[in-house]
Amino acid sequence: MDLPLWAEILLILVAIWIVVAVVLVIVGRVLLARELALLVPNLVRMFGGLLRDPRVPLRAKVVVGIASLWLASPIDLIPDFVPIAGQLDDAIVAALALRFILRTTDGAVVRQHWHGDPATLERVLRMVTWGRRGSPRALP
Repeated sequence: MDLPLWAEILLILVAIWIVVAVVLVIVGRVLLARELALLVPNLVRMFGGLLRDPRVPLRAKVVVGIASLWLASPIDLIPDFVPIAGQLDDAIVAALALRFILRTTDGAVVRQHWHGDPATLERVLRMVTWGRRGSPRALP
């Protein structure tokens, strides 16, 4: 079966993602493996929920929509098949989008759309608000 290039790349990325999660389980980092395995699906669900939420301002929805298209696009600044660096531009786009959302939307709305472990969201929010003046909004 001959798959399109984007499908092959996606399958390779999923395989790498699974291998990393399995290695983390083998070395005894089960919780970290679980967080890694669920991070991308939880971000996708959160972005989808934010796009449909009427409490999210239009400008934040535009940013989320553009970021979602960027993440779904097989065309990147650095091709995804390049280990680590290939996912770097996607991670930066997702982080910048989340950072903008946090500046324009109530943090409670963002947390409401997160379907994963609240501790994982806390880590993600700390990373995307790093370097920002003032402290990040506390989780309730």
